[in-house]
Order: sequence, then structure tokens, then C-alpha cells
Amino acid sequence: MIKRCAWADSTPLMAHYHDTEWGVPVHEDGMLFELLTLEGAQAGLSWSTILNKRANYRAAFANFDVRKVARFDRLKIAALMANPGIVRNRLKIESTVSNARAFIAVQQEFGSFDDYLWRFVGGSPLRNKWRMPRDVPASTELSDIISKDLKNRGFRFVGTTICYAFMQATGLVNDHLHTCFRQK
Repeated sequence: MIKRCAWADSTPLMAHYHDTEWGVPVHEDGMLFELLTLEGAQAGLSWSTILNKRANYRAAFANFDVRKVARFDRLKIAALMANPGIVRNRLKIESTVSNARAFIAVQQEFGSFDDYLWRFVGGSPLRNKWRMPRDVPASTELSDIISKDLKNRGFRFVGTTICYAFMQATGLVNDHLHTCFRQK
């Protein structure tokens, strides 16, 4: 029997995400933009809700092509508000568009969003060895720093808890439990 982090056993989709993506270092800017968007969309909702809508998000947001999303206008935002396949929250949708613009500015300044992001951890994932789910924090001093920096650069829906979830999703931090087969 495979031993996973407790949250991953709720559905086959969650188990697959846990087994193949969560905590794996991501260095591709398009995937980083996707995960930043999805983590922001999750605010106030469950991750399984967002994961179930992921394909719809990819279709609605031009496969997370940051340059295309940055050009979305009021008409496109209105169409997204009518799309039942995504979370129809105006602030979250508008933040995706403004975050795309901020994302491009970071790429221009640092060469890539990857270079910008991974400098916060010195280029290597932080490895935790939590024993119990309750040991895993919702945020850390580092997620506070990243959140503040992103906000100063014009990003929205990037509070410290969202940033920590983003750090976990993109592999900046390995928070698989000590007993999980993916910890190593």
C-alpha cells in the first residue's frame, strides 16, 4: 500500500496530482503562471474544486499564455464571468489579467519568472520532514517575504497563505510528510 500525505487520498485526481506534481520543482514560466493563478483562484475554496476545474481554466485563460492573458480586455473578462467552468469571481478573474502584466514585468527585470522566484530559496528546494499533517504550516516567514515582494510588484491574490501553497505546489518547499513515499 502506498503511503501518501493524508490530503492526497480523498480522490483519484488528488492522488494523481500529489504523486506526479505537488512538490516537484517547476522551472517553466508558463507552469509557474498557471499554478500562481490556480492557487489564487483557490482562495476560500478547496484545492479539489480548483483541480476539477483545471482543464476549464486552461481553456479559458489561453492555456496560461501570459502574453495573451495580459491582453484580455473588459469584453473577455465579461465572457469569463459567464463561464461556468471556472470560479466566476470578478476580483479573481481581473487579478489573473493584472497578474499576467506583473508577471511579464518580472520576466523583463529578471530574465524569467523562474529566476526571480527560485532566488528566494537559493535555487534549491527547502526540504521539510513533517511528521503529522498538523505540523505543516499555512505560512512561513519566507512566504511572508515572497507575498510582500509580489504585492509590491503589483500582484494580487498572493497573500502569505496563497504564497506558501504556491511554494509547495512548485517545489520551492518539499512538505511531503516524513512517512509519504514522495518525501524523498
